[in-house]
Amino acid sequence: MVELAETAERVAATTKKLEKTALVADYLRARPAEEAAISALFLSGRPFPMREETTLNAGGALLWQQIKKISGKSDAQLEAAYRRHGDIGAVSAEVFPDGRPATLNVVEVERAFRQIAGARGVAAKTAALGELLARATRLEAKYLVKIMTGDLRIGLKESLVEGAIARAYGQSSAEVERANMLLGDIAETVRLAAAGRLGEAKMRLFHPLGFMLASPVESAEEALAYFKDPYIEHKYDGIRAQAHVSAGQVRLFSRTRDEITESFPELGEALATLAQEAILDGEIVAWSYPEKGSPQQGRAMPFSALQQRLGRKKVSQELMRQVPVAYLAFDMLYAGGNLLIDRPLAERARLVDELLAAPRSKILGISSCEALGSQSHLAFDPDVQPLAAQLIRAPVYRGSRSEQLDELFMAAKERGNEGLMIKDPNSVYTPGRRGKAWLKMKRELATLDAVVTAVEYGHGKRIGVLSDYTFAVWDGERLVNIGKAYSGLTDAEIAEMTNWFLEHTTADRGLRLDVEPKIVIEVAFNNMMRSGRHNSGYALRFPRIVRLRPDKRPEEADTLARVKDIYERQHRAAS
Repeated sequence: MVELAETAERVAATTKKLEKTALVADYLRARPAEEAAISALFLSGRPFPMREETTLNAGGALLWQQIKKISGKSDAQLEAAYRRHGDIGAVSAEVFPDGRPATLNVVEVERAFRQIAGARGVAAKTAALGELLARATRLEAKYLVKIMTGDLRIGLKESLVEGAIARAYGQSSAEVERANMLLGDIAETVRLAAAGRLGEAKMRLFHPLGFMLASPVESAEEALAYFKDPYIEHKYDGIRAQAHVSAGQVRLFSRTRDEITESFPELGEALATLAQEAILDGEIVAWSYPEKGSPQQGRAMPFSALQQRLGRKKVSQELMRQVPVAYLAFDMLYAGGNLLIDRPLAERARLVDELLAAPRSKILGISSCEALGSQSHLAFDPDVQPLAAQLIRAPVYRGSRSEQLDELFMAAKERGNEGLMIKDPNSVYTPGRRGKAWLKMKRELATLDAVVTAVEYGHGKRIGVLSDYTFAVWDGERLVNIGKAYSGLTDAEIAEMTNWFLEHTTADRGLRLDVEPKIVIEVAFNNMMRSGRHNSGYALRFPRIVRLRPDKRPEEADTLARVKDIYERQHRAAS
């Protein structure tokens, strides 16, 4: 394990991607295949493969408790160390006893992680965690904690680890990347690469593929500069979700690759009736169903309605009635044993139409052929009650002139949707990548997706709850604060988040708590100013929280580069 930690230190010390890749490749090449496989997993920042449901369930509070016990330091000393480093792993490296022999290896660590994950009860989990950390050197402890918290942060994205595997075993990067995507297990990818058998990798359902992402555009004219005859869809205010369906089994994954099936049991029942196995890309929305016999269409409700369904292990029949949902399918990544991501969107769209048009029980659909005309209407089955969730083909429109896009945009806004998605019909699906093949047009006031780094107790009616959030954006590998907001969330959301923040506090400063940087919020503001108040160098005027973003990982929050771009565009417009 110490060799892995030393390699991670060297990787963190360089900003050059090629050098990072070479360091990891050299390390993997020098190890037996099984040790290299587990090491690649750890260097990807995970204790377990993505395809597995296994979790450690060892939060920051439990880790903090064990670091305190092993180091013999006081809370004040640990908090001072955290202020210096801003990273609980680095705190471990500073405060752990010195001079311990290096006795751990990565295979033992992987077994210990599984023991911690399988431990039942706080006492058993604490004992298993303490036993592992008690054997660690300072440097090993640093990276054990980083892997356990999923916060490696050494500038080593999984794509670089894939490149290192290719270099270590003389395989092509494309073959390694594809095998890892199909398997959802970078450790298994290493095993195949080491044996020269990458071509044997087969698609495994029920692990999430990366989601294709869209780039923002400001106007219809800008969008049509990229392609002239696009597919156009409404941009819905819901949760992007990937649906895996096979032999009546269904699993739903959010964009953060977390499973969310239990939050939407009625969608699982609807999707289970599809005629063949498939992976669909779409949006889960709270859906307003019309009265039986009404000529009105159903429509998506605001995200705030859907939030009541998020994060629930059990959903009552009453909540399903209060907040009915629908799955709006707009793409297909896999069907009938074939991976479709290399096929053009036009072909994938046709396959979505065919699948949703095939006979199934009380599931509604719409053909994009109907939607490609001047009007598109969602089909509605009046005999299906709201508890039987609907599977809907997201309507597709066509428009080659800016006036048409503007009309469609206004129609989308009138229906309460966010705006438009504008897509190249010839585009392939690129998992996890943002390009110009998919565009999004929202025309909203500027917002930032930011990570909460600290929270404070409120005043007045909010005494006793953590309601004031300090938030940050990414500057390379570090978070830099850019503002503080206290308005926008409901009392129920604040109460729920207070419990989370108390369990994930890294430093208690009295009224202010430093917290694990795991929560993403969307923040709106009137304008942006240069300021020395925050270490980003910028401050927001009248910031307010638009919503929590449980669908986003911290790594997906906005960057300082985007902040600078907004600032410059704002001031160009003002001049």
